[in-house]
Amino acid sequence: MILKLDMNSTVPIYVQLRNQIVMGIGHGELKEGERLPTVRQLASDAGVNTMTVNKTYQILKAEGYIQTDRRQGAMVARNITMNKEFREKLESELELLSAEASINGMDKSEFMKMCESIYSTMNPQPLQA
Repeated sequence: MILKLDMNSTVPIYVQLRNQIVMGIGHGELKEGERLPTVRQLASDAGVNTMTVNKTYQILKAEGYIQTDRRQGAMVARNITMNKEFREKLESELELLSAEASINGMDKSEFMKMCESIYSTMNPQPLQA
Protein backbone atom coordinates (compact mmCIF):
# COMPACT_ATOMS: atom_id res chain seq x y z
CA MET A 1 0.00 0.00 0.00
CA ILE A 2 1.32 3.41 -0.96
CA LEU A 3 0.62 6.25 1.45
CA LYS A 4 -0.05 9.68 0.04
CA LEU A 5 0.61 12.44 2.56
CA ASP A 6 0.24 16.14 1.89
CA MET A 7 2.70 17.94 4.14
CA ASN A 8 1.12 21.29 3.19
CA SER A 9 -2.42 20.25 4.12
CA THR A 10 -4.26 21.67 7.11
CA VAL A 11 -5.22 18.07 7.97
CA PRO A 12 -2.75 16.78 10.58
CA ILE A 13 -0.34 14.09 9.38
CA TYR A 14 -1.55 11.55 11.95
CA VAL A 15 -5.12 12.00 10.64
CA GLN A 16 -3.90 11.59 7.04
CA LEU A 17 -2.05 8.40 8.04
CA ARG A 18 -5.11 7.08 9.87
CA ASN A 19 -7.35 7.80 6.89
CA GLN A 20 -4.93 6.20 4.41
CA ILE A 21 -4.73 3.01 6.49
CA VAL A 22 -8.54 2.84 6.87
CA MET A 23 -8.89 3.34 3.10
CA GLY A 24 -6.32 0.57 2.55
CA ILE A 25 -8.38 -1.79 4.70
CA GLY A 26 -11.62 -0.73 3.00
CA HIS A 27 -10.22 -1.25 -0.49
CA GLY A 28 -8.74 -4.61 0.44
CA GLU A 29 -5.12 -3.49 0.06
CA LEU A 30 -4.60 -4.37 3.73
CA LYS A 31 -6.14 -7.66 4.79
CA GLU A 32 -7.40 -8.93 8.14
CA GLY A 33 -4.47 -10.15 10.21
CA GLU A 34 -1.89 -8.50 7.95
CA ARG A 35 1.03 -6.96 9.80
CA LEU A 36 1.62 -3.25 9.52
CA PRO A 37 5.09 -1.72 9.47
CA THR A 38 6.65 -0.99 12.84
CA VAL A 39 6.26 2.54 14.13
CA ARG A 40 9.90 3.27 13.29
CA GLN A 41 9.69 1.75 9.83
CA LEU A 42 6.51 3.63 8.87
CA ALA A 43 7.89 6.88 10.28
CA SER A 44 11.07 6.41 8.24
CA ASP A 45 9.17 5.47 5.06
CA ALA A 46 6.73 8.38 5.40
CA GLY A 47 9.36 10.87 6.53
CA VAL A 48 7.54 11.72 9.75
CA ASN A 49 8.24 11.60 13.48
CA THR A 50 7.75 8.27 15.28
CA MET A 51 5.36 10.01 17.72
CA THR A 52 3.10 10.83 14.78
CA VAL A 53 2.90 7.18 13.74
CA ASN A 54 2.49 6.07 17.34
CA LYS A 55 -0.48 8.43 17.71
CA THR A 56 -1.96 7.09 14.47
CA TYR A 57 -1.67 3.49 15.67
CA GLN A 58 -3.20 4.38 19.04
CA ILE A 59 -6.21 5.93 17.32
CA LEU A 60 -6.62 2.99 14.93
CA LYS A 61 -6.43 0.59 17.87
CA ALA A 62 -9.02 2.56 19.86
CA GLU A 63 -11.31 2.54 16.82
CA GLY A 64 -10.90 -1.23 16.46
CA TYR A 65 -9.17 -1.22 13.06
CA ILE A 66 -5.88 -2.63 14.29
CA GLN A 67 -4.62 -4.82 17.09
CA THR A 68 -1.23 -4.57 18.71
CA ASP A 69 0.90 -7.19 20.37
CA ARG A 70 4.36 -6.66 21.85
CA ARG A 71 5.71 -9.70 19.99
CA GLN A 72 3.77 -9.41 16.73
CA GLY A 73 3.52 -5.61 16.41
CA ALA A 74 0.52 -3.92 14.81
CA MET A 75 -1.80 -5.81 12.49
CA VAL A 76 -5.15 -5.26 10.83
CA ALA A 77 -7.86 -6.40 13.23
CA ARG A 78 -9.87 -9.49 12.47
CA ASN A 79 -13.66 -9.31 12.58
CA ILE A 80 -14.03 -5.54 12.57
CA THR A 81 -17.64 -4.88 13.54
CA MET A 82 -19.84 -1.81 13.72
CA ASN A 83 -20.51 -0.52 17.21
CA LYS A 84 -22.83 2.19 18.49
CA GLU A 85 -20.14 4.88 18.54
CA PHE A 86 -19.15 4.18 14.94
CA ARG A 87 -22.78 4.25 13.79
CA GLU A 88 -23.36 7.61 15.50
CA LYS A 89 -20.15 9.04 13.98
CA LEU A 90 -21.17 7.77 10.54
CA GLU A 91 -24.65 9.28 10.78
CA SER A 92 -23.21 12.61 11.89
CA GLU A 93 -20.68 12.72 9.06
CA LEU A 94 -23.26 11.66 6.49
CA GLU A 95 -25.63 14.36 7.73
CA LEU A 96 -22.91 16.98 7.24
CA LEU A 97 -21.99 15.65 3.78
CA SER A 98 -25.68 15.55 2.81
CA ALA A 99 -26.15 19.14 3.96
CA GLU A 100 -23.10 20.31 2.03
CA ALA A 101 -24.19 18.44 -1.10
CA SER A 102 -27.69 19.89 -0.87
CA ILE A 103 -26.45 23.44 -0.26
CA ASN A 104 -24.18 23.13 -3.31
CA GLY A 105 -27.06 22.09 -5.55
CA MET A 106 -26.62 18.31 -5.69
CA ASP A 107 -29.92 16.46 -5.81
CA LYS A 108 -30.62 13.35 -3.75
CA SER A 109 -30.38 10.88 -6.64
CA GLU A 110 -26.99 12.24 -7.70
CA PHE A 111 -25.75 12.09 -4.08
CA MET A 112 -27.00 8.52 -3.66
CA LYS A 113 -25.43 7.49 -6.99
CA MET A 114 -22.10 8.94 -5.85
CA CYS A 115 -22.36 7.10 -2.52
CA GLU A 116 -23.14 3.81 -4.30
CA SER A 117 -20.28 4.31 -6.75
CA ILE A 118 -17.74 4.95 -4.00
CA TYR A 119 -19.06 2.20 -1.73
CA SER A 120 -18.88 -0.30 -4.60
CA THR A 121 -15.09 0.21 -4.76
CA MET A 122 -14.71 -1.09 -1.21
CA ASN A 123 -13.52 -4.66 -0.99
CA PRO A 124 -12.16 -5.56 2.44
CA GLN A 125 -10.44 -8.93 2.26
CA PRO A 126 -9.65 -11.58 4.84
CA LEU A 127 -6.05 -12.76 5.00
CA GLN A 128 -5.43 -15.58 2.54
CA ALA A 129 -4.16 -18.73 4.25
